[in-house]
Amino acid sequence: MAPQRFHEQFEQIQRSMPDVPLAMGPDDSAEFVYEKGHVLARDGEEANLVLSTVREHFTASPDLVQDEVRRAAPETNRSGVTRIRVGDPGAGDRHADLAVAHALRSLRAAEGRAGHRLVSRNHVVSIAGNVNSCPGDEPVPAPAAEGPNPAVAEVGYDPGTAVGVLVIDTGLNHDYRSYPPLAHTEGDPQPGETDAAGVLQQYAGHGTFIAGLLAAVAPNTRITVRSTLNNAGAILEHDFGHEILETVDAHGWPAIISLSAGTSNGRTDGLLGLNAFMAELLAHPGTLLVAAAGNNASATPFWPAAYSTLPGYEDAVLSVGALRSDGEYGACFSNHGSWVNAYAPGERVTSALTGFGAPVPYDYQHSTYDACRHGFTYDCTCQSPRHTGGLSEGNNPVPTPPDRVLFEGLAHWSGTSFATPVAAALVAAHMSAHKESDPRAARKELLRINTGYAEVRGAHVPALLPPTWRPVPTGKDSPPA
Repeated sequence: MAPQRFHEQFEQIQRSMPDVPLAMGPDDSAEFVYEKGHVLARDGEEANLVLSTVREHFTASPDLVQDEVRRAAPETNRSGVTRIRVGDPGAGDRHADLAVAHALRSLRAAEGRAGHRLVSRNHVVSIAGNVNSCPGDEPVPAPAAEGPNPAVAEVGYDPGTAVGVLVIDTGLNHDYRSYPPLAHTEGDPQPGETDAAGVLQQYAGHGTFIAGLLAAVAPNTRITVRSTLNNAGAILEHDFGHEILETVDAHGWPAIISLSAGTSNGRTDGLLGLNAFMAELLAHPGTLLVAAAGNNASATPFWPAAYSTLPGYEDAVLSVGALRSDGEYGACFSNHGSWVNAYAPGERVTSALTGFGAPVPYDYQHSTYDACRHGFTYDCTCQSPRHTGGLSEGNNPVPTPPDRVLFEGLAHWSGTSFATPVAAALVAAHMSAHKESDPRAARKELLRINTGYAEVRGAHVPALLPPTWRPVPTGKDSPPA
């Protein structure tokens, strides 16, 4: 049986959020994941309108349980949205899904009059995915003799001119300072780095890997990694907006925010739970958001990266897709479309993970495929290197124990998660080289002077290639299918 990556990862996220019943949507199509029985609305008058409208709708619908909305206690936080309970998630999938669907439907007329969205599902935001809910693959040990790729640029560190970069991710592994390029990196420790047997947990090291890429391409940076995405790399939308705002409130707005997480939502106007953060981003012109385009091999807008094409955000957001390992074409998993500004190496890049000094074991979670799951013809990460994962496949246990590897410092890893810090580092390096203090001006100039291009789904797109990056053969010379 072929691996069922989305269903495997959905169950993993659900296990990591045992008190938050989740559903796939819309209509089990696996386009996104959301919280059962709850919706979001903007705080204040709009939340009150949603409450009153939904109550009236449920009262007029005898097939729905009405008490849920009547006794709902709206929950607000720093994200600027109110979380409203419209159904009992414990009463079964049909009840909770009907409640959310009816709540959304009941506001259509009011939204038409208002001219904007009033209500939303509470989506799950995950590490650069939603159909995959994960990076493009799982990490693979890399020999120390190979060194990182991109290699570390020969640029000195100057605390007086270093560019501040904030990474909102999974925190830092315990031994990250054993990797010399991360000498000037600070942040939160990685929670739950290993299990009781000392086996590295899924996504533990994601933030460390990203920091290593940033430090290699742009050594003159002050990197701060915050631990926000630690429920199998996922977080609820209204919590996500809250956590980002709490982070910048506490630590200030940096020159660059590198964000390798997001979700689609079936819409073209962004995420309700990020509205407050995105509005504050516009009010802080000294900050650029560099965001991953996602790993769904889709042109569907992925948020917050797709804000890059919404009016007013064109200079404030840089959305980044992933190139395959030869840099000539898009990686099989990378999202694409007019809302993706640029592409950077994101397949089998090499950076720091863990195991410096003392090897750390890792058991694979997902099995590889016999062929590319996205229909490409080159030797992609869907199928190579081959391994057997430990999660269920179609609700059937895998026939053999999961493959185990040992990490001894460096790793190969793939995903738009990693193309994003490469692009963010190129902006930071441009700022340092040209004594530019405005990251949004650096973004614009970097794209203007860029001479690299690649082919993605038949389109020629800007390819941001670090000078120290080494292309890796793909195994086949033919373009993607």
